[in-house]
Amino acid sequence: MHSYLKSIGFSEIDTKDKEERLLNNVIRYANTTSMICVDKHSDEQYVEYCNDVGPGFGITVRGRMDEDDHFHVDHYFPYYRSNIVTSEEESFISKKSENDSYGVICEDYRVGVSLIFNLQNAVDYLRVSSRGEDVFIHPVKLSALALEGTILFPTLKTEEEVRSAGEEILQYAKMMADAKKGDLDAIDSLTHKEIDAFSMVNERLKEEDIFSIVDTSFAPYGLESEVYRILGNIIRVRECTNVFTRERVYQMDISCNHIVFGLCVNAANVVGVPEAGRRFRGIVWLQGRIEFDKEPARTGFSD
Repeated sequence: MHSYLKSIGFSEIDTKDKEERLLNNVIRYANTTSMICVDKHSDEQYVEYCNDVGPGFGITVRGRMDEDDHFHVDHYFPYYRSNIVTSEEESFISKKSENDSYGVICEDYRVGVSLIFNLQNAVDYLRVSSRGEDVFIHPVKLSALALEGTILFPTLKTEEEVRSAGEEILQYAKMMADAKKGDLDAIDSLTHKEIDAFSMVNERLKEEDIFSIVDTSFAPYGLESEVYRILGNIIRVRECTNVFTRERVYQMDISCNHIVFGLCVNAANVVGVPEAGRRFRGIVWLQGRIEFDKEPARTGFSD
């Protein structure tokens, strides 16, 4: 079973038989079906079935159709599609070794680490990759699925502190980009900033809690490259329902290290009441889609 099924309201899928029935229903009642020939010398076709079970979230099943029109499942995953343009930086796409899925590395220096996520619209990529392109600069719309989460109160900041923090993030992103190009001054500045930050945190921890010092954070978690531990500000919250299981699901717009993305989590697994202005803390699986047919656009919030 896919561990993130419960994030979109399928917490009762706990046996192989239930999983198989679920996938059969996705294929049978799919609201979107994509098909593309991946080998001009073969009769097999790459097929993708998508079935929404709520507003913007559902399950994708991928596999191949043989010459006898028999569908063979390769893999599946739950998804949440956000309408937020998170980044417009360079994205590198590569095929995963275990199945017909694709991972993306997006170099957005505001975060401080490379954003690695699962590509939702692999069929769109296969259509354009016939030209031999693996690196793209197009709008990236990121979203995340969380198994559980905790709601925290916001840190107390003045408008001036918020503005200053924004300027520091942009300055940090520029220094990271310069350092990658080999700028020794940028590397030296980043080193000093890390030392100063470490000293400041250690000093404040003597009298304060870590969550009153760190406003947001975005860090890799465990051995899986697409999984992160996040602490982010909640911009907006919507409560939805899985139309099949009637389980409640929270959809949130999260601002974390000055990037904004959508997040979906089962309401039963959230401690606290999510509201705009509060913070979400949890471990998430990052996914997203690249708008290959669009030029870079200004970032914004989903509708």
